[in-house]
Amino acid sequence: MKLLLSIFCVLFSFSNPDISEIRKLYPNASNSEVTSKEFASKFSDITSESNKTLVAYKGASVTISSKFIKKVSDKIKVFKEGVKLVELAAGSEPNNIEIRLIRLSIQENVPKIVKYNKNKKEDAAFILAHYNEQSTALRAYLKIFILQSKSFSPDEKQTIK
Repeated sequence: MKLLLSIFCVLFSFSNPDISEIRKLYPNASNSEVTSKEFASKFSDITSESNKTLVAYKGASVTISSKFIKKVSDKIKVFKEGVKLVELAAGSEPNNIEIRLIRLSIQENVPKIVKYNKNKKEDAAFILAHYNEQSTALRAYLKIFILQSKSFSPDEKQTIK
């Protein structure tokens, strides 16, 4: 019985984070170093082989954490590690709208000098084109992002239901 309980506890501790919780935390993850670390802690067991949406969120958490690093060379190195995870996820699942949202949100919020902005128009167009095909929960999440995003025109924002 103890062995069974131990196995259950180990398996439970390695389970993937709840996507609805991740979606709640993500918009505010960059507000402070504390929230950034809390968000990043959700992905400690996520590897490049994991669910690609979670890999993209892990990449986002790494890019966010780079914001709080003082040494510029370390900041750039960590940022690039996060981008690598996001691009791995996007390359593995190019039709995943949530991964596109994650990439777009990063590209919108990094300084232009970083030069990580080549997919903004493509991702915004993809999100608009496939918005209505998504589940109710994902559409609600996308809508919140679209309405505050700089990548969508006022007319495009009006089309979101």
